[in-house]
Amino acid sequence: MRYVILICLNLFLIGSTLAQQQVDICVYGGTSGGVIAAYTARKAGKTVLLIEPGRHLGGMTSGGLGLTDIGNKYAITGISRDYYRRIGQHYGKFEQWIFEPHVAENLFNDYVKRGQVDVLFSHRLASVRKTKGRIQEIVLENSDKPSARRTVRAKMFIDCSYEGDLMAKAGVSYFVGREDNARYNETLSGVQLMTGHQLPDGIDPYKTPGQPQSGLVWGVSPAKLEPNGTGDTKVQAYNYRICLTSNPANQVPITRPAGYDSTQFELLVRLIAAQPQKRALNDYFIWSHMPNQKTDINNRNGFSTDMIGMNYEYPDGSYQKRAQIIRDHELYTKSLLYFFGHDPRVPQELRQEMLKWGYPKDEYTDNGHWSPQLYVREARRMVGAYVMTQANCQGKEVVTDGVGMAAYTMDSHNIQRIVIEKDGRKMAKNEGNVEVGGFGPYPISYRALIPKESECQNLLVPVCLSASHIAYGSIRMEPVFMVLGQSTALAAVMAIDGNTSVQQIDVPKLQQRLKADPLADGSTSEILVDNENQALTATTGSWRLENKSKAGYGPSYLVHEEQNGEKASVRFTPEVVKPGKYRLYTYFPRLAKTASELTITVFDGKTSKAVPIKPADIVVVGQTSGEWVALGEYELPKGKAASVEIAARQADGPVVADAVLFVPAF
Repeated sequence: MRYVILICLNLFLIGSTLAQQQVDICVYGGTSGGVIAAYTARKAGKTVLLIEPGRHLGGMTSGGLGLTDIGNKYAITGISRDYYRRIGQHYGKFEQWIFEPHVAENLFNDYVKRGQVDVLFSHRLASVRKTKGRIQEIVLENSDKPSARRTVRAKMFIDCSYEGDLMAKAGVSYFVGREDNARYNETLSGVQLMTGHQLPDGIDPYKTPGQPQSGLVWGVSPAKLEPNGTGDTKVQAYNYRICLTSNPANQVPITRPAGYDSTQFELLVRLIAAQPQKRALNDYFIWSHMPNQKTDINNRNGFSTDMIGMNYEYPDGSYQKRAQIIRDHELYTKSLLYFFGHDPRVPQELRQEMLKWGYPKDEYTDNGHWSPQLYVREARRMVGAYVMTQANCQGKEVVTDGVGMAAYTMDSHNIQRIVIEKDGRKMAKNEGNVEVGGFGPYPISYRALIPKESECQNLLVPVCLSASHIAYGSIRMEPVFMVLGQSTALAAVMAIDGNTSVQQIDVPKLQQRLKADPLADGSTSEILVDNENQALTATTGSWRLENKSKAGYGPSYLVHEEQNGEKASVRFTPEVVKPGKYRLYTYFPRLAKTASELTITVFDGKTSKAVPIKPADIVVVGQTSGEWVALGEYELPKGKAASVEIAARQADGPVVADAVLFVPAF
């Protein structure tokens, strides 16, 4: 009997172990930010569990968003920058910002493997137990079999989901929708009826044109247009970033999906008729080309891949409600592709162009060659210890506790499609689109990544961070989520080591550690010498500081435009801490006109080498402001003996001097 009791006790303990797990840091959400957060925490020596409700890592980065939204590469630091360097290695370049979905996912899987991160797939949050302002444990359910439960206890939690589920269930304050302009003294939050991605005037909104009693066509809301700046709980449109291929050998045909309903596209038919001059797919989609004959297709103009107004219930919705919204978006998008290729109301040129494309056989092979990730552009947003606003984006308010940067345009997709009256005519219009830029990189406050201390002391939120609707529209880019994932992971490590709350860590120390060890592995850091660093740059001759363009690397770049034979140069001098071999690069912004040829002189401390550069040969790929151009590999001594000089000598056009990068090759 004694042995039977021992056996039963052992079986009970084994069962308990399987159902419970204790780690230092629990990361919820296998998005791009989640993977980098988990990797960072493991590199810091902590035990980590990364939980992903689905079956894939990387979120939108591996889910079809191959045309990376950057804004300015200067803002992308640390492991996030390393990610795009590794993407570049795959394609034979120094770094690359456009890529195929499976290449992106394979790289995330590689980070998990190299970091020895434990990943739990197909599990989602069921409940949270919190006592005395700290999350003690979370209960998970199997995404496919909700009755199967398991518990995870941790010292620190990081919510990297697009929805902010852990944050919400932990009782942390959040907001859904867009604030009234008055709330944060903004001009771009709230209702905005603008011209971007808009329907032209005169598109009739009724099923029978001119007859309101016939009802509205699909996709048009009966909601009233409120005054500009009015807040509401509506959410900007979601869509799929679509990966297709034009390679016949790698194609699965785009067929009529079950549930296809062509009446969804009546407004599109009227739009096509209203603009007969538009006869290319690029007039109706942002049709971006990816490597190996593939695409990243996004929304464009008045009627496209955005399913406007059909996602309001998603942020706070149950898993079942979200699943239905996801299915609706998938059906709508597949139907739209089929419609363009087969409906006789679509001009023949458009149909023929669409029929050249198909789903790629080598992408999403376990999901019918369709992305498993809906583009959840915005869901919940935490109302934390600090709220990032339009003033931060535009540099009117600058925080000193920045642990990452953003640089993208303040961007919101349309939020509703309504009826307005203009010149006595009723017409359909899109509302909510905002695209306002014109500013450089700006810091993101650490306080925007943490809740108020009274609400939760061991939770960090780098994805559904604390920001107004319009500020979030600038911050919400995948590379930035990776940066913030790294920052919050290191903050969690510091909170554990200091036995304190996330609100009480030493933020200047966090900033210093992020700068000193950007790859979180103790490796020698690359050296950036930017024109902004006056201590490491020296100029001769006349150079104009250009700081109103996003083309450069960082806040500004220098331009020499005189063509009178004046000798002008900029010398970049690195401070080399560890001698050895370095690969050198200089940054060339994308400009309309530059000198046809220039010579860059590299001095390694002993000898000089002239490197001829032809700017016309530099191909800038993707949604980026410029490219790094290789200058070769050099053995550099310790100190300030080496230099790179960009000189304007008999140039036949503007000469640009921006930044020089010294990358360790040892």
